[in-house]
Amino acid sequence: MKKLIYISFLLLGISIQSFGQAGEQYISKLELRKKEKKIFQDRHRDSTSVLYIDTLIMKDRSSLQFFGKKNVKLVVKYAEIGDKAFISGVGGENNASNFDIDIHLQKLGSLYVIARGLDAMNGTKTYPNGDGGTVNFTYDSQGIAPQTADKKAKNYVFIDVSAGGRTINPTTDLNQIYSRIATAPSGLRGIPQGQIYSGSPGREGQANINSK
Repeated sequence: MKKLIYISFLLLGISIQSFGQAGEQYISKLELRKKEKKIFQDRHRDSTSVLYIDTLIMKDRSSLQFFGKKNVKLVVKYAEIGDKAFISGVGGENNASNFDIDIHLQKLGSLYVIARGLDAMNGTKTYPNGDGGTVNFTYDSQGIAPQTADKKAKNYVFIDVSAGGRTINPTTDLNQIYSRIATAPSGLRGIPQGQIYSGSPGREGQANINSK
C-alpha cells in the first residue's frame, strides 16, 4: 500500500513538472496546412497564455488565433511562414490581446499580427469600442530580418494595433439603434441591457519590432 501511495505521488510530481505553471503550453512541432487555423481559447476571460513551440510551420493563409487572452507570450525557436499567414488575439470586453513574440524566422513570406480592438455593436449585448493591444515582436538576428515597407515583397511583417470604432459610420449606427427601438415591443427595453454606447473609438495600441 505504501508503495502504491509513493508511486501515485511520483506520477503527480511528473505531471506538475510537465505542465509547469498555469497557462503554459509546450509544443514540439506545429504544422498548419494552407488556410488551416489553430485556435487557443480559454473559458476564463482575460487570461494569460505562454506558448513555447520548437518548430512552427505555417502555410499560406494559415493562422494562430487566441481568444479570451489578455496577454500572450509566444516563443518560437524555428519558424517557416508562407504568404498572408496571421496571428491574432482578442481579450475581454472588445479589447485586443497584448503580444510578446520571440521568434526565429528561417522562411518568411508575409505575416500579419492582428491585435486590434473590436467595434461595439450598438443595440446588442456588447461592450464599448475596444482598445488595440501592445505588441512586442522580437526576431532572432541569426535568421531572417523582416521588413515593413513593401507588402508585396518577401519577408513582410505587419502589426495592426488599431482601436475599435475607427471605421464605424455614425449614421448607419444610429439607424440601427432607431430600428431596434422601433421594432421592439417595449421600446428601449427591447435593447439588451438597455445599453447604447458612445461612438468614441477605443485607445490605439503600440507595436514594436526589434532584433536580438
